[in-house]
Amino acid sequence: MSEIEIRQQYDRLANIYDRRWHSYITNTLSFLNTWAKISPQAKVLDVACGTGEFERVILAENPHQSIIGVDISEQMLEAQPKCRNHSNAVFQTASAALLPFENCTFDVVSANAFHYFDCPKTALAEINRVLKRNGQVIILDWCKDYFLCRCDRLLPLFDPAYQQCYTQVEFHRLLIDGGFKIQRDRRVRFGLLWGLMVATATKVF
Repeated sequence: MSEIEIRQQYDRLANIYDRRWHSYITNTLSFLNTWAKISPQAKVLDVACGTGEFERVILAENPHQSIIGVDISEQMLEAQPKCRNHSNAVFQTASAALLPFENCTFDVVSANAFHYFDCPKTALAEINRVLKRNGQVIILDWCKDYFLCRCDRLLPLFDPAYQQCYTQVEFHRLLIDGGFKIQRDRRVRFGLLWGLMVATATKVF
């Protein structure tokens, strides 16, 4: 599925997305926020931010956090104006493969939609580019070490925009080849179906 088709799909789903995936979103993003331990002084970029739920979670704890969320679907960004009272939270339409920011802009980049990226190496190169020296990337994503995520024919039934997911070993190799050093990682299961992996990695070159 092309990026244009993915955008069209999520434009159509925007108004029901949070309701459809409420349990998954709540559980995974609460976990991600606890895992990330983002400094209140950090400048944060959230790639493929959807309706801004991660921004809402972060700002509930740190109302003055500087954070930018980007997504290819304009309708997703507009569907749930959760952060409209926070001038320090900004949203804009952009692709993970072409981030509209200067080099070395952010302290932290988060992404929890890696399985949508058809060119993961390009996305990681862009994330690396916009991170400051020693900046961190924090990625939570589906893990192919779990049974459901090995079923590439089944996953599009849950989400037609699905591109591909990785084993933990493959995921780590992508990060290392992309110029990152993994600081900590783990695999985690949410409910009976969803097996995910998370990693915090530091930019090294």
